[in-house]
Amino acid sequence: MDCLLGFIGKDDPTISWSCMVFTEMFASQNLDKKVEELSNLEVWFQRPKDIVRKLWSGDLDIGIVGFDTVSEYGQGNEDLIVVHDALEYGACRLSLAIPKYGIFESINSLHELAEMPQWTKERPLRIVTGFSHLGPKFLKEKGLEHVSFSTADGALEAAPAMGIADAIIDLVSSGMTLRENDLKEIEGGVVLESQAVLVASRRSLNTRQDVLEITHEILERLEAHLRATGQVTVVANMRGKSAEEVAERILSQTSLSGLQGPTISPVYCKRDGKIVVDYYALVICVPQKALYKSVKQLRSIGGSGVLVSDLTYIFEEETPRWRKLLSQLGL
Repeated sequence: MDCLLGFIGKDDPTISWSCMVFTEMFASQNLDKKVEELSNLEVWFQRPKDIVRKLWSGDLDIGIVGFDTVSEYGQGNEDLIVVHDALEYGACRLSLAIPKYGIFESINSLHELAEMPQWTKERPLRIVTGFSHLGPKFLKEKGLEHVSFSTADGALEAAPAMGIADAIIDLVSSGMTLRENDLKEIEGGVVLESQAVLVASRRSLNTRQDVLEITHEILERLEAHLRATGQVTVVANMRGKSAEEVAERILSQTSLSGLQGPTISPVYCKRDGKIVVDYYALVICVPQKALYKSVKQLRSIGGSGVLVSDLTYIFEEETPRWRKLLSQLGL
């Protein structure tokens, strides 16, 4: 039996999933796909809320979905476990937004909104949202009394201008859509910070060894890929009397220390019938943003033939998230 993974973002150009061996899927029109390197894994592209519901019902074993969706549709369900809480894409926030005009023009905080005399039992603050659990829960915790909610999907930003709501609670990323509709966020109005997370069914993890093993591999690949993001490998040659002498020169430069230190090895060549070492090859990992600075420092100490390549993975010791998961499962 295959392990079933629900996945969002089939058409999202911001996703780089070489770490998951999923790249080929995005060129496919199929709604499901097998992954060659993970032969028992079957991936299904689903709507976000359907992923959570199918994890809950047992139709999926693991999923990649926004934390906002897990929080909204998975509330109170102890069977759902967030395995990785920061996949570093799909970042957004669930936020309260009000008009910039009219009675709201001078309102800049949730406290000021709550203190407005317009809101009464007969005429409450009307909020439209697609988050019928998180929205009311947030405002109740903040002590707002006279509030009514209506539920809607789609373009909520037009609701205040249409007169059917005073404010909205919706997902915000850049804020451009709010600005285009003359809406603004206010201090204290962020309900939830969200990004894509890896979530799994506790039941599947506890009862199926194959699901646990695949989850482990996916988690390791994700961690290694995220660790490698923004890093490059730099290889260069440097003339020197010994590896130690070359290392001393390299470590005198602030941008050339690598992860634990440079790897240095002799470059062998044949001269006059003898094998000699005039150069040493060094390999270091540097941040992409510090690449040019690193190249200049290499040149300043005699480096040449500099090669640069992207990194896909950096595997370290076993991820703490895996140990945490095993602890949550009682394993």
